[in-house]
Amino acid sequence: MVTYTEISPSEFFYRNRDLAGFTNPARALYMAVRELVENSLDATELAGSLPEIYVRIIPESNANDSPDPRAYRLSVSDNGPGVEPNQVPSAFGKVFYGSKYILRQSRGMFGLGGTMTILYGQITTNKPVRITTSQDGKTKYSFEMLIDIAENKPVVLRRDSSDAGGQTGTRVDLTLEGDYLRASQKITDYFRQTALVASYANLTFVDPQGQITFFERATTSMPVAPKETLPHPYGIDVEAFKRIVKSSEEDNLEDFMVKHFHRVGERIASKFLAFAGIDGSLSPNRLSNQQVVSIVDALQRYPDFLQPDASCLSPVGEEILQVGINKELQPEFSTVVARPPSSYSGFPFLVEVGLAYGAKTLQPGMKLFRFANRIPLLYDESSDVSFKLLNEEIDWKRYHVPQDAPVAIITHIASTKIPYKTVGKEYIADRPEIERELRNAIREALRRLSIYLSRKGNMEAVQRKMNIYGKYLPLIARFATDLAGHKRTPHYRKLIGEEGGEVEVVAEGIEEAPNPEPGSEGQQVIGIEQSKIEDYR
Repeated sequence: MVTYTEISPSEFFYRNRDLAGFTNPARALYMAVRELVENSLDATELAGSLPEIYVRIIPESNANDSPDPRAYRLSVSDNGPGVEPNQVPSAFGKVFYGSKYILRQSRGMFGLGGTMTILYGQITTNKPVRITTSQDGKTKYSFEMLIDIAENKPVVLRRDSSDAGGQTGTRVDLTLEGDYLRASQKITDYFRQTALVASYANLTFVDPQGQITFFERATTSMPVAPKETLPHPYGIDVEAFKRIVKSSEEDNLEDFMVKHFHRVGERIASKFLAFAGIDGSLSPNRLSNQQVVSIVDALQRYPDFLQPDASCLSPVGEEILQVGINKELQPEFSTVVARPPSSYSGFPFLVEVGLAYGAKTLQPGMKLFRFANRIPLLYDESSDVSFKLLNEEIDWKRYHVPQDAPVAIITHIASTKIPYKTVGKEYIADRPEIERELRNAIREALRRLSIYLSRKGNMEAVQRKMNIYGKYLPLIARFATDLAGHKRTPHYRKLIGEEGGEVEVVAEGIEEAPNPEPGSEGQQVIGIEQSKIEDYR
């Protein structure tokens, strides 16, 4: 006899934690740091505060007694707006509960990362997590809790409050199994790349040995905070349309279209309903299933809907990205290209590409830095759309880039829905619309580099000529002086671009003199007769 049961979301990810990126102790430690730091950055940026993020990893036992993998204590704190005390248990102890389920760009997409980190810590060490938060800077609330995996709900073990000392924000302390020896390079790379796109943040990381790494902010400019938006008609399916209808209170379809869809005004709504063959005076709640299917089909085919705007997006910005590139990579040449907003399947997105040439901190060759909604993507690079474009579709020879030159390409995609291929959020699918924008941005950045390299080559050619002139002009000046029987050399420095009113002594016993005036004895050295030159030879 077959038995049917159901499991909770917590139970599902307990059994399938690999889907969220917690595949082994090394990667799990990296994912835990990343997920909690991203939550802190999102919170501070939405509040308009310059981020102050502090991260510390402390081993629970001596390395000689317990080598990796072993238990580590992870602490992440921020200066954000804090979390409402009555929301803390559910926000941190319930899978698929959070503030990310609206149409607005954010680092997190699934409302899963922070809770999954706590869940992983619980199933590997069976120790509770401690959440401390303050919204007003006067009182801070602390919670010690576990997750009831079978029921997908928090179990609060202890709750107390104390004086906040004027500090707002949230702190998470948890214990989890990790392998820092193998994860250390990825964690360091994560902070370095986060500092590249979040050059307005102070990031402090204390490793298990107590070594402090501090990434200081280089600018006080911050990206514009994204705004919540309505769904675009091109991104609507039958189920989504029926849900919107169920929650609507409009009496007719024209008002319904205007209120519930992005960039749909009265004129566009009227024209669309005529295109779909539906009476605009009909009540949305009285539509039949066939009419709903017809409207959704027409939504996908109607050509005159406006493209989504970028108010719901928060790109890094050319100035901030340029500052980050110069601070972290120290390049000889850098540029940033920002493409205008576009969309795929009704979801707005925007592409930014940075390029750094001759970076002092890089090894020879091309290095790719990938970001999505300002998240560094460090794993599965070869599966990403950016890697495919750079290695298969870009003709590097066309831009005259030296083969072993240290070149960094930074790609950033900002969207309300990044098309990740996995829940672990490590690489992006090759959607044609995103491919097109990335390709155009990369080519524009390489064109700028090509112009720079061309100018640099011309300048180097001129410099080589000037070096030759600088080598032989003093000899010619001495030759002319000796031939004319004078003690003064002609003023040749201006010919090779040198400044100064004095001429160089070209032989022992020859006196220095100011630049001769036109018509003076010194000026006449230039007009030596050919016969005298032959006699000198």
